[in-house]
Amino acid sequence: MRITNKIMQNNNLSNINTNKVLQDHLSTQMSTQKKINRPSDDPVVAIRALRLRSNVTEVTQYYSKNIPDAESWLNVTEEALKNLSSILTDMIKQCTKGANGDLTSADRQIVLEQLKALGEEVYSTGDADYAGRYVFTGYRTDTPLSFMEAEEKQYTITEQLDKDAMDQVTVITTKAADGTDVMDMTVNNYQNINVAKEDVQAVEAYRIRLAYDNCDDTVPTLTYQERQADGTYQTKTITAEIRHDYEDPYQEIAEAAGEKALFIPETGELLLSKDAYDQLMTTKDDITTADTDEAEIRITYEKSDWVKGDLRPEHYFYCQTDAGTDEEITYNASYLTGNAERQEIEYDVGFNQTIRVNSTADECFQHGIGREVDDLVDALQDVVDTEKIVTDLENLLKESTGADAEEIEKKLAVAQKVLELKKDKTQRMFEHGITTMQGYLDDANLSITNTGTRSSKLQLIENRMQTQKTTFETLKSENEDIDITEVIINLTSAKLTYEASLLATGKIAQTSLLQYL
Repeated sequence: MRITNKIMQNNNLSNINTNKVLQDHLSTQMSTQKKINRPSDDPVVAIRALRLRSNVTEVTQYYSKNIPDAESWLNVTEEALKNLSSILTDMIKQCTKGANGDLTSADRQIVLEQLKALGEEVYSTGDADYAGRYVFTGYRTDTPLSFMEAEEKQYTITEQLDKDAMDQVTVITTKAADGTDVMDMTVNNYQNINVAKEDVQAVEAYRIRLAYDNCDDTVPTLTYQERQADGTYQTKTITAEIRHDYEDPYQEIAEAAGEKALFIPETGELLLSKDAYDQLMTTKDDITTADTDEAEIRITYEKSDWVKGDLRPEHYFYCQTDAGTDEEITYNASYLTGNAERQEIEYDVGFNQTIRVNSTADECFQHGIGREVDDLVDALQDVVDTEKIVTDLENLLKESTGADAEEIEKKLAVAQKVLELKKDKTQRMFEHGITTMQGYLDDANLSITNTGTRSSKLQLIENRMQTQKTTFETLKSENEDIDITEVIINLTSAKLTYEASLLATGKIAQTSLLQYL
């Protein structure tokens, strides 16, 4: 085969272009620091790069965003629960002081003020929020736990209770048949108070203390289902009658016969007769089960007047707002079916791994805390008020003689009997309050423990995500990134090869047939 100069020139130009392409490829690698610039450069590397980049992005989302967000949520929750625990601990201390029978009037006043302050504070800590989202309200993160200001809004509330909601309450009667009351007695009107010592007595009544006081004057209903011997269920209803706290409902219910209930809107108490109480205590939803399986008790009532600090019922109960109107809203309908799911907020913090970050209000911020404090405050206030009446009469007695002194002594004896009974009642209430508050404190501490456990678990996940992030980033770098030293050597070699090819081509191009003629 005859090789002409033209053929040689073309071959040299082709080789020069090949060297130039290699030099361009290496220069591009140097500038981008990547092995390939398009999938066609190396399909295997491209496919692996897509997979590793996806893994790095996902791990970065978990490690840099989801985990810190979950950690912050848990920190806010834990801090609020610790505040609640501190408040409940202080309440127990005050209950311990209040249970002391040797308290002076000044001591009682101090305990009274302390309890009032703690009662006002206990639920405000439940309105803690993280980034504008309330942490104790389940999925309703845009709604605070309590009313932030006074509001008029009608709620029809259904509370689902069991036998533990029923207790016995002691009431001291202080009125005479003509309606005069020892608690209204002053140094100016004691002659008009006709209460005798026999009118003063301790009355025991059974009650269900609802979640709220100052309810509407609408008749509430109490329903429960009783399982019959043939396996069917019979719904039974007790319709309460409304009585106000100034109508001596406790005396009436204590003397009532048959199944009867009285509702006191001002105090939010449903008083039960002895027969009604016994019936509810013995009712079971399954006749073959033990005593711990009593039938559910449902009480439906209405409340429209809300004050600042009241817990919003939509976070706790099946309820409706503006029932029967076009603006009716129903909350927690699933509660009545028995299929209610907890409103748990979970974060994706790893591959196929989630962690719960919230605690719901019913786990720690129960209505019973505030209601128990209200009862203690009212009982202690009664003692303080009665002590003032006794002190005023004692001072008046020192200045009186004759018939006036005898009259004052009689009234003083009545007031002293009221005081002794109220002291005894209050002491027993505070003793019971210690146990009750300790139960609420245990619930709060359990929530703190659960939150701490989740935080510890989240820390372990964070450490693992950090390791995985480093691993995936290393694999991604090994797959995509160049070895700079190797590329520099290859680029230098390609440059020398290119320059050599140019030199050789120049020498060949100078040779022609005319030089041999």
